[in-house]
Amino acid sequence: MNSLGTDTGKIVESGDSCSDIFQLSITEIRELFKSCGLILFRGFAVHQQQFKKFAEQFSSKFVRDDVKIRADSSDGAIHLVNEGMGYIAPHAEGATTPLRPDAVWFCCDVPAADGGETLFWDGVQVWSELSEELKQLFLTQKNKFVHNIPVANWKHFLGENATLADVKKALNSFEGVQYTINDDQSVTLAYVCSAVVKTKYGNDDSFANGIINEQRTRKVIFEDDSPIPDAAIDEIKEVMDRLTVAISWQPGDLVMIDNSRFLHGRQAFTDSRRKILFANSMLNF
Repeated sequence: MNSLGTDTGKIVESGDSCSDIFQLSITEIRELFKSCGLILFRGFAVHQQQFKKFAEQFSSKFVRDDVKIRADSSDGAIHLVNEGMGYIAPHAEGATTPLRPDAVWFCCDVPAADGGETLFWDGVQVWSELSEELKQLFLTQKNKFVHNIPVANWKHFLGENATLADVKKALNSFEGVQYTINDDQSVTLAYVCSAVVKTKYGNDDSFANGIINEQRTRKVIFEDDSPIPDAAIDEIKEVMDRLTVAISWQPGDLVMIDNSRFLHGRQAFTDSRRKILFANSMLNF
């Protein structure tokens, strides 16, 4: 077994003794995952149907993403990573909403001819390397992520027959959510949460959040509506730049990621044949 870029992520490779991913010990994989938080399975030639079956062994349920394109016509658990070809900044999946999954799964069908690597950052390492001043800032002030949700979007999630009463019922069930119903029935939603989360395994502090990605695309501020200082963003980026690790995809690769510990992103690419499958799940261990 080799480390993946750092001593945190691990690579489990097929060999003469085991060429079938389903021959691997579920118990051993669980324990390895608890300790390292990210596993790349390589050489097992995993295809789409095997991807879902393998992830099911470790999942209590899949968290659907109705925005992404479904890769199958059954229950919609597996999606395509189809958000353009540009660079994607560090983020933990669902970190800007109350619907954060335990695990993120990727499976490579066709890698890009050049570029397109999936990037990852160990949030525990990131947190340990931030200055004490910045740590205190994020320990004392929570973040607020602001989203505008048009009618078509909330109907997409709640159903075409959903009403504003259904919207209110759904949003009132979540902790840390503030919202306003606008005149056009769109919803302005603010989700308040800490930038520092406890890892699912080990209860360590992890800087696994959506700050860097969302500060470019949506409004992310502190809970008191003050801006996050540019100097803070610059320091976070500098630390993350030093800790970036890339997965150069091979066909049949499968990766499972602890979403409470790791952030992920992507290098830009130009090869339209690239096909990466994706799933989110809650874990059963």
